[in-house]
Amino acid sequence: MPELVAIDLPPGNGFVDALAAVWDTGDAVTPLDPRLPPAARDEALRALAPTRLVASDGAVVRLGGGTPVEEGDAVVIATSGSTGTPRGVVLTHDAVAASARATSARLGVDPSVHRWLACLPLAHIGGLSVLLRALVTGTPCTVLPGFDAAIVEAIGRDGRATHVSLVATALGRIDPSVFECILLGGAAPPAELPGNVVTTYGMTETGSGVVYDGLPLDGVEVAIGTGRPDEGLLGEVLVRGPMLLRAYRDGVDPKVAGPDGRGGWLPTGDRGRLEQGRLVVDGRIAEMITTGGEKVWPAPVERAIAAVPGVAEVAVWRRPDPEWGERVVAWVVPADPAAPPKLGELAAAVRETLPPWSAPKELVLTDRLPRTHSGKVRRASLS
Repeated sequence: MPELVAIDLPPGNGFVDALAAVWDTGDAVTPLDPRLPPAARDEALRALAPTRLVASDGAVVRLGGGTPVEEGDAVVIATSGSTGTPRGVVLTHDAVAASARATSARLGVDPSVHRWLACLPLAHIGGLSVLLRALVTGTPCTVLPGFDAAIVEAIGRDGRATHVSLVATALGRIDPSVFECILLGGAAPPAELPGNVVTTYGMTETGSGVVYDGLPLDGVEVAIGTGRPDEGLLGEVLVRGPMLLRAYRDGVDPKVAGPDGRGGWLPTGDRGRLEQGRLVVDGRIAEMITTGGEKVWPAPVERAIAAVPGVAEVAVWRRPDPEWGERVVAWVVPADPAAPPKLGELAAAVRETLPPWSAPKELVLTDRLPRTHSGKVRRASLS
């Protein structure tokens, strides 16, 4: 049976060559994050269960206790581990190809004209998918060892890359006009975006973004769950398409029957709605705040606060409250620490567009927000 080979190499040509060599043998790859400390690396290896490893010096090491993959499997990617335990997502070659072709078709990518730049971590789908779609479509791709604003901007300005995938924090550090197109994912986008930025919605289980600027890619279906609340699908965003995962590494297939009675739908864990055919995501179901019996989604509150002058970054989360059960709290990185915004003005800004119970009852000033490598705020780390 095909084996799973872990690649423990930094991003670059060596990584690309190792991936291609593994695929040539009919095996699948799983990229390891070189930034992980030893304990986290060991935990990832246990969850991914590779049989061989391409070490940092290029040597191939046989591992004990690994598990084979199925014919047609291409990559196994660890989830971000937001629950505390990483989980491997298995994508087939067919799924990888479907994602690459759907993305390229929507963006009008021409391999003879365009070039991709991969500058996000290859151990995460947001970074790896850039390389995979370039390999599938034959589009030239430059792979950087990491994100460096000056280098990324210079590559775009010189025309060495036309397309790039970024997260919001990286976008804010470059001149976006140097690229023809920027895919933006990983976290909620800023309120104001340049015309060449395309917002994406997707996750590891969908093999990268499957909804661009609110519209599903060709071949992708989006529905909103209509089951009973105790079934966990009421209002949940469901996705179906040829680029979805085959299963998790432990063999569990998370796909379920959807509102149409047919199977193959992936419950995303996000609450959302369709407005004139466009997907609007309210936020993670597990991240909903219940204050005084009212429901508050962090993302809309964050967008309202982010528009207040003096706010550089914001994250909204909850704290226990003896009267309301939970209270809405805003963690803010001020643009000028000497003149930070006040709670009253933030609350007033929120009340202009959202119900009054959505306004923060507490303000926490901080010099940075805890984020994952893909740019998402770690709400569980807010305290």
